[in-house]
Amino acid sequence: MPVKQKYAEEELVSFLKDGSEQSFSIIYDSYSGALFSVISTIIKDRDEATDLLQETFVKVWNNRASYDSSKARLYTWLLNVARNTAIDATRSKQFKNNNKNQNIDDSVRLVNRSHNLNASYDAIGLKEVVDKLKPDYKAVLDLLYFNGFTHEEAAKELNIPLGTIKTRCRNALIELRELLNVKIA
Repeated sequence: MPVKQKYAEEELVSFLKDGSEQSFSIIYDSYSGALFSVISTIIKDRDEATDLLQETFVKVWNNRASYDSSKARLYTWLLNVARNTAIDATRSKQFKNNNKNQNIDDSVRLVNRSHNLNASYDAIGLKEVVDKLKPDYKAVLDLLYFNGFTHEEAAKELNIPLGTIKTRCRNALIELRELLNVKIA
């Protein structure tokens, strides 16, 4: 396995501006690992993250003339391109549809994770404290924090306005703090 050569930032910038295939290969070898790590924190599916890494480098290649070293280091610029590419992917209709249609293995993992979450908050006595809340507050917290609902989904489930969900959530958390005597700095 060949040893990776380390390049100074100025050299890498000149490679980027050069635009040759060999120069771009050096850029890829130097930064692909770090960029993949950033993308993977946003996109959990490895295959999709790999595709987004490739898309990131296509964007870098197409926009290499717009890089300005006086505004940001090369690494920072590349990191922002990767991060924005991953975030854009999560906002896409295709991504949202794919996440709605999970395969059976993913569903089993979600059920197991949910079961473990319930067990862990029971073990620390949180369920007993939540049970002391008003029924309205308890219902909201159960949906939002223990069942993973969004505020909008909880509003639909309980058939109450979104603002009421948010208010009940806030009031429930304040009451929980008082019950647990948790001081927030």
